[in-house]
Parts: sequence; structure tokens; C-alpha cells
Amino acid sequence: MTLKAIMKGTSLKRAMVIAAAGILPTAVLSDEVALKSADGTVNLVGEFVEFKDDNYVIRTALGDLRISAARVRCEGAACPVFETETADVVFAGSDTLGLGMMPLLISGYASFLDAEASTKATGQEGQLLSSLISDGGFGDEIGSYLVTSSSSSSAFSNLLDKSAQFGMSSRRILPAEARELKADGAGNMISPRQEHIVAVDSLVVITNPSNPIETLTIEQLAGIYTGQITNWSEVGGDDAPIRVLNRQDDSGTRAVFENAVFGDDAEATTGIGETIADNNNMAATVNEDANAVGFVGYAFQRGAKPISLVNSCGITTTPDAFSAKTEEYALQRRLYLYNRADNMSESSQQFIDYATSAEADGVIAKAGFIDLGIRAQPMEMDGARAQMLLDPNVDAYEGGVMRAMLSEMVNYDRLSTTFRFKTGSSKLDERGLIDMARLANYLETQPAGTKITFVGFTDDVGAFDSNRLLSENRAALALQELQNFAGDRLANIEFATLGFGEVAPSGCNTNEQGRGINRRVEVWIQADRQG
Repeated sequence: MTLKAIMKGTSLKRAMVIAAAGILPTAVLSDEVALKSADGTVNLVGEFVEFKDDNYVIRTALGDLRISAARVRCEGAACPVFETETADVVFAGSDTLGLGMMPLLISGYASFLDAEASTKATGQEGQLLSSLISDGGFGDEIGSYLVTSSSSSSAFSNLLDKSAQFGMSSRRILPAEARELKADGAGNMISPRQEHIVAVDSLVVITNPSNPIETLTIEQLAGIYTGQITNWSEVGGDDAPIRVLNRQDDSGTRAVFENAVFGDDAEATTGIGETIADNNNMAATVNEDANAVGFVGYAFQRGAKPISLVNSCGITTTPDAFSAKTEEYALQRRLYLYNRADNMSESSQQFIDYATSAEADGVIAKAGFIDLGIRAQPMEMDGARAQMLLDPNVDAYEGGVMRAMLSEMVNYDRLSTTFRFKTGSSKLDERGLIDMARLANYLETQPAGTKITFVGFTDDVGAFDSNRLLSENRAALALQELQNFAGDRLANIEFATLGFGEVAPSGCNTNEQGRGINRRVEVWIQADRQG
């Protein structure tokens, strides 16, 4: 799959062809071009010479330089421009997935098949073409995968015109998008066969490492992003103007950020600040400017300083992997792959089966994202949760429930598996089936006699005792769902259920997002405190 330059006489015009991959050229003028990497570490300017063996060659004062097309994009009138034929499987949409996850995910899939992935830039910005070669690279080509990165909104427009098999999105599909696709014959876009959660992610608010600010409240963050707060001294920092960085209007990352920060007012906000094209450039800009603030996906911090957030209830959350897995961090999102029901080939189905399995966890983590694998974390008695349960400013009855929870906690670690429910409902959300399968596999590896307790919680809507009963019922339901799913595979595990109602909230009960976080069933595993 080699790109070749063809000279036309003595003309300075050049054209490129790709023999095996089906990439066709348009005419290119010899002139000055810039070669830039997405993370800003490469920025070279020179006269375009040729494109050969998947490398750009430019002429500079230092001589001719050869740069791999997989590392940089080319900017300028002389850059080769390619029109790409459809690969076996085409992905389009969010740059968060396209640039950050898909190259490694495709490479991991190749290893899973005992194949080798050859990934090359096509010459179009944000586009990569991978070919899978069987027998560790010595056999035949068994599939080609084209990834085009832009925005989450384009994921659904590309699914609508059937130019892609998969839409990559860093936000959930909107009802209007789902209805439009359904009307076009694409099926139910939120069914488990078409909506696939491949990872979870925290949006991390970042500042320059020299900035002394460690935490911001959600209210302060909202003030910064509406222009009401314009100087770092207003939030306890240095006397310096705040340089606000934002994303483009159709960015899924921006949509998740605004929804979390502004809630019901998100649609009414007019984003301020400089528009930055993608996560890598956002981090690079923050690292270059002591007064900048921005937000990126968890995998794209790149040395910038992460900021902990304090919600309106005073609960501080830190952007770490465990809080992302439990989906309790203030700026939380899921990362999705979507497909049409009427445009799914066998090779597409095989890829999505791999991407949503435990086999993919390692490469997702290697890419810097947060996989769906299960992690255990101690519930320290000097931690924030224990301190909340020791609050002396509650009535005696509620305090008794809180102390009962504290006495149970001392014997357990918490697993990251967390089941959530809709308001007043005992129906699990769309991640429930994924977590059931993962939890069954995890518990099957535990020693006989391991004690697992399902612990239910609610929001604070309704009476205290009614909520506690609801939480107990939800815990029992989640356990029954697991046992139905696993059958006799978990016969050696000891199970119990508890419910503590509205105590120990993880989010604020003042809005639907916070209440949704609090309607949960946690899974606790008996801790080995010896040694």
C-alpha cells in the first residue's frame, strides 16, 4: 500500500496515486507547505518535493526532510489531496475517539486476530486508513478500516447518508437524530444492538502547571465560561486575566461540558472564548499559556494541570479512573459507537464484538481512556464518604441510618460496578447489561466463599423511609438480575443486599443529573484487611 509520486514532464505539478488502497489523486502545485503534528510537537515549513513511500519530502534550509505521513498533516496549496474509496469498514465522527482511541483499538483487534495492522494517513486531515494482514503480517489482507475524525454531530450525518458503518460519538445520540435515522430505516438507534458503550471518560478542566488553582466550584466554572469571571484573582488565583478556551459548536465534548456545567440552561448559553479545534490542541495551548483554562477528555491532558471540581452541595470530585468508572465525577460522559441496523456487515459485527469485550480493555487503557473493566477501591474510614456519614448536623433517625452504613463499610471494598435506574423505576439503564456480563465474569474468578453485598441508594425525592425501602428493592432486583444472567456460575459466592436510601449522595439532588447519579446500586466485596 505505497503512495507514489508521478512527474508530468518538467511541470512542477505532481499527482499521487495509491495502488492497492484505492486512494486517487488530484493535481498538486509545488509550493511552500507546513507539516504539523496533532500534538504540536512537529511544525515544519518548506517547499513540497514529493510524497513517496508514505512520507512527505520537503526542502528546507537544512536540506530535504522526510516525515512520515502517519505523524503529521500537510497544510498548503501544494499538499497532496486525496479522494478515498470506501474501505471494508468506515468510522466517522468524534475526534476524541477517532484520534485518541481508534488507531490502538484497530491495532488491538489485529492482534486479537493474529494479524498485523498497517496504519497510514491518507493525506486528508484527521483521516487514517488501516489494513489488517493475516498471519502476523505475512498473509493476505483480511480487512481495511477507514477512520475520519471530525465531530460527534457528523457521526450521525454520516450514518444517515450511509457513508459510514460506525458513528463515533463522545455524547449520546439526540432524540431528533435518532428519530431521523429511524425514519430512514436505520432502526432503533438506542437498542443494545446499535448503541455501544466502548469506554467511559471524564472531561478534565485543565490549567497551566504554573497556575496555583487546585479546585474550582461548578459555579465558578460557569462564571468563567459566561464571562462573569474574567480574572484568576476572583477565584483565589493570581491577578491575571483568564484566557478561556472552548470547542466548536458541534463538538460532542463541548455539549457534554455545557450540559454538566449549565444543566437546564445549557441550550441558552452562548459559548465564549477562543475556539480550539481538538483535544490535543487544547492541551498544547494551555501548556503554553500560564493564564489559559480549557477542558479535554481524560486521555488528552498531556501534562496540563487537572482541576478538581466542587459541586453545589460541597462534594469534591477528582478526575480519576475510579470516579469515571462509577460515573460519579462532575464532568462525566460515555464514549459510543453507533451503527445502522440495515448496514451491518459480518466484519463490522466482529469488530464491535471485540471492541465491547474485556479483550479490548488493555488497548483502551493504553490509549489513555477508561475501560469498562472492574476495579476495587477501599472505603477508607478517614475518607470523604466516611466523614459525610459522621455529619453531626442531621436528625437522630437519619443519623442512625448513616452510622449503620458506616459500620458495614468497614468490612468491604467498593467495586467500580455501579447500576443505575430511572426516576422511581426498577429498570436498569442502558449500561446495565454490559455491567452484568462484566461483573459475572469478575466474580467467577473470586475464591469460594467471597462475600458480595449489593447496596442500594436513591435520590431525596419522596419520604425518607419510602426511599430506603426503594433502595432495598433495587439492590435485591440487581442481585436477582445478576443471578439470572450468571446461572450456576456464581454458586460459590455468598450474596447479600442492603439499602440506605438517600444517605451518602454522590451528586447533588438539586437537578436531574445529580439525582440520576444518586439512584444507584453499588457492589461491595468483602475486604481482606489482614497484613
